[in-house]
Amino acid sequence: MSDSSAILDVFDRRVQRRNSRRQFFRNAGGLGLGMTAGTLISACGGGSGNSANASGAAAPTDAEILNFALNLEYLEAQFYTYATTGAGLPASMTTGAGTAGAVVPGQQVPFQDPVVKAYANEIANDEREHVTFLRTALGSAAVAQPAIDIGGTNPNGAFSNAARAAGLVGAGAPFNPYANDDNFLLGAFIFEDVGVTAYKGASPLISNKTFLEAAAGILAAEAYHAGLVRTTLYARGVDMTSLVTAANAISAARDSLDNNGHDDQGITGASAGTSNIVPLDGNGIAFSRNYANVLNIVYLTSTAATKGGFFPNGVNGSLNMSA
Repeated sequence: MSDSSAILDVFDRRVQRRNSRRQFFRNAGGLGLGMTAGTLISACGGGSGNSANASGAAAPTDAEILNFALNLEYLEAQFYTYATTGAGLPASMTTGAGTAGAVVPGQQVPFQDPVVKAYANEIANDEREHVTFLRTALGSAAVAQPAIDIGGTNPNGAFSNAARAAGLVGAGAPFNPYANDDNFLLGAFIFEDVGVTAYKGASPLISNKTFLEAAAGILAAEAYHAGLVRTTLYARGVDMTSLVTAANAISAARDSLDNNGHDDQGITGASAGTSNIVPLDGNGIAFSRNYANVLNIVYLTSTAATKGGFFPNGVNGSLNMSA
């Protein structure tokens, strides 16, 4: 029997053991996607408090966990939809519980490379489907989209501050991810690896095999997206060293924010002329982040906070504090 099959068998043995495992990972600050049917999630409503890292804190409810993921999917879906269409998500896809927020909007990218444009449209569609999937799973418990900053012209906006932290722009200068193909790819690179590590960190907490498969499918989609962005950046950077340097600087900036050790890698290897399209640990396994570490990155802070960066008023739901 494979290790993965053994783990799945353990998950199904007893509810009590499952809950103990969820409690352990909750105390460790882990994020899970313990999915149940939408009607059950709607019935359970909210749940435990904001201090998800505190020792002895109650395990997060399925609604809390799924809603955290939904916040991230709102962010990605808005970014890619603006980049490809010049408009955001329809209002019907952003309503829900909690404080609804507006989007500091992006703009349509004047793509010059038809391959990059095709990739962008494909990812945009996938991210919108992720939003729809999670909202359907949550039913009436789904949180509303919070305030999101994905603008590209404000020198004090989230993208500009993220780029400045990586050394891509100087003080008072904006970074516009919608200006051209390369800037778009760098903007996408800020998000994609984060999504992979968030879903990877969630995997130990999933108790239902049916929904474990669904969550694994989202993880796989995010990994495909990240690999696509990393590959395209590396290929274009072969003739443009500055693009590779910029991508590696973004990775280093993420690594400095998440308080989770050295779990982020650039797109080049240790030896000259080598690629690093798939960032893995020494065992060839993708890295994980818990929800608080993820919030460090999207809030653009290395300290405990409940808002900032791409979510100027914080995320909706009780899993809302960075580490």
